[in-house]
Amino acid sequence: MHVLIIGGGVVGAGAALHLADEGVDVTLVDRHDQGHATAAGAGIIAPGTSLRPLPPFYPLAADAVRYYPRLVERLAELDAGDTRYEVVGKLFVATNEAELEELPRVQQVMEERQRDGMPNLGAVRRVDAAEARELFPAIGDITGAIHVPEAARVDGDYLRRAMLNGARALGATIMDGTAVIDSAGETSVEVTIDGERRTFDRAIVAAGAWTNAAIEPLGISLPVAPQKGQIMHLDMGDVETSRWPIVGGFGSQYILTFAPNRVVCGATRETGSGYDLRVTAGGLQSVTNEALRVAPGLADGTLVEVRVGLRPLADDGLPYIDRVGGRESVIVAAGHGPSGLQLGPWSGLLAAELAMDRSPSSDISAFAIGRKPAPHDPTLG
Repeated sequence: MHVLIIGGGVVGAGAALHLADEGVDVTLVDRHDQGHATAAGAGIIAPGTSLRPLPPFYPLAADAVRYYPRLVERLAELDAGDTRYEVVGKLFVATNEAELEELPRVQQVMEERQRDGMPNLGAVRRVDAAEARELFPAIGDITGAIHVPEAARVDGDYLRRAMLNGARALGATIMDGTAVIDSAGETSVEVTIDGERRTFDRAIVAAGAWTNAAIEPLGISLPVAPQKGQIMHLDMGDVETSRWPIVGGFGSQYILTFAPNRVVCGATRETGSGYDLRVTAGGLQSVTNEALRVAPGLADGTLVEVRVGLRPLADDGLPYIDRVGGRESVIVAAGHGPSGLQLGPWSGLLAAELAMDRSPSSDISAFAIGRKPAPHDPTLG
């Protein structure tokens, strides 16, 4: 069997790694479009702390997060490179009295999820502002917080490169270029790659915000569109930040850190942005204001970089992981929105299982092509 993967983000890389590990002949083609969400992103691997009102998200997310330690271990065996995946904990903060009153309810939800088997939570507990500041010295005058000791974070670009390195070490072919699907049926796909016509047994389309362009020749389109995220990186100089926990709360923005002194603050959620990759004054103001409101101790950090990523956001906030009806040789895995780094490696594995004609290891019935999306608030992801 020879499988083509279109797209080299976290989902495509995850599919390539799994297929190659299974001994499948794999070719991955990536156009390297500017604005890859994976390359821009820093991932919070703790879905049990989320308040997203999307019930199908949580079972998939639990499987995805449970997979991470196994994935990181396999990449280490392959000497594929660092992923910057590390358990550092998270502070879910309240910044005013109204939010403080909501903390017991949020803690109860987390504890119930932990009892039901959601990973990356641990024994959650309430902490006051003083203890929160011991854990994250830059934090300001918050009213309280929940400490989630087993939350983890990952660097999207490092993770993607490690998975591609691992797939390559296992025999996968990784190419820069453009792949265009010419036709597809039940058992084969005709594709043109940089002018060369080729035939594959299966094709996995994991092209992120560019997915519809990839599947357009098949006469189908998904309600998936770019959602722009602007993400600020600070250098804290001599301050060692690598063990500081993730900081998040009732809003969508977050703060997390990487060794030795990097602080990442983000991210905007600009629905309807199209393929706009500009760093804007308004976007940077939004990220800066929120970061300094919660953690004024970051004010002396040096602004070293602003990354812009285009998340592939589905109308109902849930990804698509499915075969294309009538063209069973094509599998789509796209639309992960702001949860791409949480779900992506596992979604790639599920797509790989579909390509191998295996039953997927998670229930993917809620992520079918052609479902009728429920109304969704895009600010929630």
